[in-house]
Amino acid sequence: MAALLELENISKYFGNVTALEGISTQVEAGSVTCVLGDNGAGKSTFIKILSGLHAPSTGQYRIDGTPVHFASPRDARAAGIATVYQDLAMAPLMSVWRNFFLGSEPGKGGWFDTAWAKTTAKEEMAKMGIDVRDIDQPVGTLSGGERQSVAIARAVYFGARVLILDEPTSALGVRQSGVVLKYIRAAAERGLGVIFITHNPHHAYPVGDRFLLLKRGRSLGDFSKTEISIDELTRLMAGGAELEALQHELQRR
Repeated sequence: MAALLELENISKYFGNVTALEGISTQVEAGSVTCVLGDNGAGKSTFIKILSGLHAPSTGQYRIDGTPVHFASPRDARAAGIATVYQDLAMAPLMSVWRNFFLGSEPGKGGWFDTAWAKTTAKEEMAKMGIDVRDIDQPVGTLSGGERQSVAIARAVYFGARVLILDEPTSALGVRQSGVVLKYIRAAAERGLGVIFITHNPHHAYPVGDRFLLLKRGRSLGDFSKTEISIDELTRLMAGGAELEALQHELQRR
């Protein structure tokens, strides 16, 4: 069977500047693909290509084995590609349920169906194991991890097949990071293909099934979990004099 999403030799050039070059990976339904790299590694450009904001300069982007060419993020969303950015696109003073339906408000005959929206938001979050104390409370009163979980549940409810998460744990403490990692796995267990963008191998490895490492727009390797250990993943990200030897060792396996 074809992977849910595949990138093959994707490159992106801005004039003489190479943002990405020769990047390949795949995302399976029910799995988490982690994309790791420090600042300047090319993660932002990678997200923009996946989400339809940028077209790749070369290479092929496939969904269910069929090449796709997105003209805009709207095209990507129509294909089931949902992106949750670091700012979460939420209105802090609005209630949890209103944020859940923000931009996609349900209605009957032009009226907003408040009761149905509240019930649906609470039920859908419960399916992900998210217990919101008060569906009417402002979303800004939730912790960072809880807000991330609302954004994930919202994307799942609105038909995402592939969920792209942009550094969801970067500004969180240990406990709240653990909350988000739990819901990343829950989304995969619901059958989605998850792309987890992060600079932290210790967040990526416990939940990841595949690992793509980027450095200055190029790939340091694309590995399944059986092909690389957490120590090797950390050493690759750290770089140093032994980097090339480690890459050759991993490629021989």
